[in-house]
Amino acid sequence: MATKRWAIGLVLICTLFTSSAQVFFKFGAEILEFDILKIITNYYLIGGLMLYALGAVLLITALKGGELSVLYPIISTSYIWVALLSSYFFGDSLNMFKWAGIFLIVFGVSFVGFGSRDGSMTYTEAI
Repeated sequence: MATKRWAIGLVLICTLFTSSAQVFFKFGAEILEFDILKIITNYYLIGGLMLYALGAVLLITALKGGELSVLYPIISTSYIWVALLSSYFFGDSLNMFKWAGIFLIVFGVSFVGFGSRDGSMTYTEAI
């Protein structure tokens, strides 16, 4: 099955939603109290769960349009989004090792895309 561009795009959008969910979870954890009423009214946690659900729907839809072995490695770009978002929202540092990891993820996902060359659409061709 040839991997379609829309499927790659959906997986990338999925990673943005799930990475944003992690940020919401972090905000929710900072105000978390172990009282059932406060847990179910913690809007950050609820928002994170909703973003995860939306991300799951997008991923499932995307899997209809391509090869699992091409699409699933794109999920690792979530690590990139989380590093950037946590740096922005929480002041986490992005040192040389984190930047090296980000570049390795990009190269790794690209290599997986190149490895699927059989005339089908790859991740690297979609960019």
